[in-house]
Amino acid sequence: MSVPIIKHELGKWQIRNRLRVILADKEKTNRWLAAQMGVTEMTVSRWTTNKIQPSMAQFVALSHLLQVDLHDLLEDDLEIAFPTGGERLHS
Repeated sequence: MSVPIIKHELGKWQIRNRLRVILADKEKTNRWLAAQMGVTEMTVSRWTTNKIQPSMAQFVALSHLLQVDLHDLLEDDLEIAFPTGGERLHS
């Protein structure tokens, strides 16, 4: 199951991956990744554009498959949007 947003009681945490960058660095295509992961190219496209996120199990599999640290699959900048519609904080 893919989860585009992880909710937190104070607001929403936007989790963004770096799959597009890593695939480009490794000179791999969405088609290749889809075949390796057993998902459709559309699913990989949605992952690489951050429309949806892989499950935790899929992130672990991606880490092994692409030979990168799990942390490297995620952007460092975590954006928290508070429900008041006001400030945005970055970690």
